[in-house]
Amino acid sequence: MKRIAVYFFLFLFSLAQPLFSAPRMLGERDIRAVMERLFAFHIENKEMTPLLVRRTFKLYIEQFDSEKAYLLDSEVLPYLNIDDASAKKVIQRMSSGDYSDFSALNEVMQNAVVRAQKMRKAIGDLYLRNEVDFSPTQIPPPSRYAASVNEVAERQKGRLARFYLYHQGRSDLSSVEKKARLLSLYESKARRGEYQILYLKPDGKKVDPSQMQHLFSLRILKSFAKSLDTHTSFFSPEEAHEMRLSLEKQFEGVGVVLFEGIDGVMISDLVKGSPAAESGKIRVNDLLIEIDGKEVSALPFDEVLDLLKKEGKKGLVLGFARFDESGRQERFRVSLERRPIVMNEERIKTSWEKTEGGIIGKISLYSFYESSNGESCEKDIKNAIREFQEIAPLKGLILDLRENAGGFLSQAVKVSGIFLANGVVVISKYGTGELHYLRNIVGRSFFNGPLVVLTSKMSASAAEIVAQALQDYGVGIVVGDSRTFGKGSIQYQTVTDERADLFFKVTVGKYYTASGRTTQIEGVKADIVVPSYYAPYNIGERYLEYPLQADTVEPAFVDSLNDLEPSAKRLFQRKYMPYLQRVVSFWKRMLPTLRKNSADRLARNADFQLMLRKHEQVRSRTSFLPPNSVDELPPTGADLQMIEAVHIVNDMIQMEEKVAPQAAKEPLKAAS
Repeated sequence: MKRIAVYFFLFLFSLAQPLFSAPRMLGERDIRAVMERLFAFHIENKEMTPLLVRRTFKLYIEQFDSEKAYLLDSEVLPYLNIDDASAKKVIQRMSSGDYSDFSALNEVMQNAVVRAQKMRKAIGDLYLRNEVDFSPTQIPPPSRYAASVNEVAERQKGRLARFYLYHQGRSDLSSVEKKARLLSLYESKARRGEYQILYLKPDGKKVDPSQMQHLFSLRILKSFAKSLDTHTSFFSPEEAHEMRLSLEKQFEGVGVVLFEGIDGVMISDLVKGSPAAESGKIRVNDLLIEIDGKEVSALPFDEVLDLLKKEGKKGLVLGFARFDESGRQERFRVSLERRPIVMNEERIKTSWEKTEGGIIGKISLYSFYESSNGESCEKDIKNAIREFQEIAPLKGLILDLRENAGGFLSQAVKVSGIFLANGVVVISKYGTGELHYLRNIVGRSFFNGPLVVLTSKMSASAAEIVAQALQDYGVGIVVGDSRTFGKGSIQYQTVTDERADLFFKVTVGKYYTASGRTTQIEGVKADIVVPSYYAPYNIGERYLEYPLQADTVEPAFVDSLNDLEPSAKRLFQRKYMPYLQRVVSFWKRMLPTLRKNSADRLARNADFQLMLRKHEQVRSRTSFLPPNSVDELPPTGADLQMIEAVHIVNDMIQMEEKVAPQAAKEPLKAAS
């Protein structure tokens, strides 16, 4: 989770040069066409219903006021509690291109923004006169909208208090000047989102009518798409670009990560291997004051980013201010060239442990990526295995997918194929009931030794495909939280197509592995439960809004090839079927012993027992603290799951060496 959050922060402020063409401006005429397009694709929802109207209104409101800090209960209830008869009238109006219900809701939201701005002005004046207390508080986000205007004011004050407390630990806020800067920074951040509701530019002037139509239509389509199910979404071109970067693990830029503080725009981090890092001249906390000779200290953050990302620029001259311990300021300039930057440290991480007769390899994979220049996680994992084998005999392997939220389905199949011979890896089922089979057709596995797949509640989507596929065939043991995230749905998407006219992803089906099980809702159940720090938290598909339900299909351990054309079927019968992966029974038979050994070790591990007590404390309290809170970590900071995974692999190595190789790999005949 932490790595994912850091990466998304990174590419938002990495000075990447836009690779998409000019954004297409949406209009109200596009709304119905896009809706029909999504209905045509979606696995379940095929037409607008009163239920979808209620969901769309709810999501439209939440886009604006997710923290319930602006709107009154009385303002939103007419939309949230709309009855079927009224909803059907909304559907009739929408079908004729009339979106006046959303225009009326917009007016409610715009009035709420103006009200909140006046409240913040009053609170800010009190703060400057030291007449308001921003004491540290642990107040959970409200579960309902405010009952009164006074309650809205308290929530606005709470948001400002949290902002104050965040910056209090980073800057001296004792002077009136610093307090005024803090208020100015907070107001500029708040107004970025508010100005879109008010249809204003950053300078406070009205946007032109076409931009107004675009923003209005975009909000409706985002709300509608999300109403279909939790994973269907509509994106702006900018959002699609960011998603492509996260999947491809590369961008074009200079490699600085920016942070907006009360003193201005500062360097938060430098991307390893980037022009900024290689220059050796830029440090964290340097203040960005100039871009190509233009003073930027007084510019809004968005304008600074726009200057840095200006198309056609091959290089930048950045001016910085740096303060030494005595407070003396040094100013300097650095010339940087834009170039492609590959996020290697966000791809895989490898290490190894000694064991008798060789080593145990550890590979942490954070997503299933594939770039246009041929880089992929399949290639990186194979290279890592080769490097392990050059160090010493590779006796066992741990594939760490604990913080892997997915990626390219094709890479999930190929990564599974590293550990499997020929066979079905994924079965996909669509709204018509039609089944498709994705197969590994390599013929033999790349690694077939003792294998542990390490998972957590954060392992999702493609990570779950790999974990369950290897579990299905018995070639690996899943170790970790009792279950994974539980995303077993398939999305068709246009995000990776830079030339697409619109960017969206829509749920078109569900996937299953060779056993016929889907990971939807239930996730992948661990063979050996070794809880992670995420274990006590409500994380998973079941906790999201509007998830699809789970079901099963017929197993496909013995591949019928029924989905293939006759000519392809004959070829597969000759070249594919003789090398079909069969279910390995050995590790299933060894599981009782492996579980007992693990339970005995963990019972004697003081750090692990302390972590379990912390888990019980979290479960017993009403807590909105995120996972990875400092108080959840063991005193040693040790990776307890990985330590135990190494022990389990060692047990597997010893078990395998006690029996003949044929017995260890004896397949359990699969049912057709």
